[in-house]
Amino acid sequence: MAQVIRVLVVDDSALMRNILSQGLSMDPDIEVIGTAPDPYIARDKIVELQPDVMTLDVEMPRMDGVAFLRKLMPQYPIPTIMVSTLTQHGKQITIEALEAGAVDFIAKPASNTTSSLNAVLTELRSKVKIAATVNVSHWKDKWQIAATTKAVTSSSVLAETTDKIIAIGASIGGTDAICQVIEKFPATTPGTVIVQHMPAGFTKMFSVRLNQLCPMHVKEAEHGDRIRSGLILIAPGGKQLEVVRNGEFYEIQLGGEEKVSGHCPSVDVMMRSVAKHAGTNAVGAMLTGMGQDGAEGMLAMKQAGGQCIAQDEESSVVFGMPRVAFEKGGAEQLVPLDNIATSLLTLLTKTI
Repeated sequence: MAQVIRVLVVDDSALMRNILSQGLSMDPDIEVIGTAPDPYIARDKIVELQPDVMTLDVEMPRMDGVAFLRKLMPQYPIPTIMVSTLTQHGKQITIEALEAGAVDFIAKPASNTTSSLNAVLTELRSKVKIAATVNVSHWKDKWQIAATTKAVTSSSVLAETTDKIIAIGASIGGTDAICQVIEKFPATTPGTVIVQHMPAGFTKMFSVRLNQLCPMHVKEAEHGDRIRSGLILIAPGGKQLEVVRNGEFYEIQLGGEEKVSGHCPSVDVMMRSVAKHAGTNAVGAMLTGMGQDGAEGMLAMKQAGGQCIAQDEESSVVFGMPRVAFEKGGAEQLVPLDNIATSLLTLLTKTI
């Protein structure tokens, strides 16, 4: 019999604590062992109850979810699901929370209808089960590191180019992993296209945040955007993104809203298009994530002459997407997160 997942619910709203607790308790594999109205009480209950997973409200009085995570993770790393509002401020804090160690997030229901609430609770139960499998102990070591370097020793061999593409896919744990990779890209790195599983609205905020941290310019992709050196384009949530050839250049084509491989945007859709239109001019990386989205697309890239790598198990939050990409043959090697950027830049110098 599987071990029951013990959950602590943290929310300043008594009503929301009750809703989340009842919703989670509907699953026999989940037990809500306690609730807390703010981070101060939550801290004490974490020490006392030692939960497996925590759900954490984004916006709370006295201390918001990000500030709490930044204090908590160096001392007591715990898989955390953020419960986010759909306000602009709520989205911003959610992105910062993912950077601070949260595993994933859900958006609070946009309406009070039963169907809307049930959909959110179903998603929450699923994400709690995934979070319970995630090892977050590395956050303790990470926050003890005084500084990190953004330099990439191989950057000097790169020249500006408009005909090469870097394609990156990620899901759970990907917001931090993506940041760690692209902050090491020099400003003249070839055009980069990224699919991170994230709902509409959050990808724009994610792009803005990355743009503040990286030498390259980062923006949410728009239909018709030209892929060029120095630019990173993030697939918008809720739309499928493809890379197409337009004369001498590559550009972005945004398509339908139907899920492919369980996601919209889908890494498979993006990478298949890169395989079709860029061929040997493309390199790819599969970062941390649950499931197998992107495995077939990465295999198509390899078959078209592209070179691809995947994040290794030790550095992945969830070794799902990278594992399947490697097992199916699309990713030629597994690489620690710290070395992904350097490896991609090295592969670019080998493309025909």
